[in-house]
Amino acid sequence: MKIEEGLRGRLIDGKLPCAAAFELATELGIAPIQVREKADNEGIHISRCQLGLFGFEEFGERRIACPLAKVPKRIEEKMKGGLVNGSLPCVKAWRIAREEGIAKFLVGSAAETLSLRIGPCQLGCF
Repeated sequence: MKIEEGLRGRLIDGKLPCAAAFELATELGIAPIQVREKADNEGIHISRCQLGLFGFEEFGERRIACPLAKVPKRIEEKMKGGLVNGSLPCVKAWRIAREEGIAKFLVGSAAETLSLRIGPCQLGCF
């Protein structure tokens, strides 16, 4: 399968969800950023960031990550301990979610609560 074929079959409302981009990269054995680059070349936007940071316009909001009432201390420590040049890399945010057994968007929301910036994105979107 070529990247183009995989892209077209995964579009939702003309956009490629983040999870679908990673799924395609895994299927093709390529880096996720290569999928985003091809999507860009085809005029396809990435949507539904798994951290909840962008791509949710269809739900009435650009982002769904929002401040939480509380962030557990151990998660806060992991997040702050993972900062690189003042930002938490997306890959580290995903790792924290996996280690804690929580949804990725909760790490995005925890970042909002703690006023932490996430980046760079594994797909290169930001």
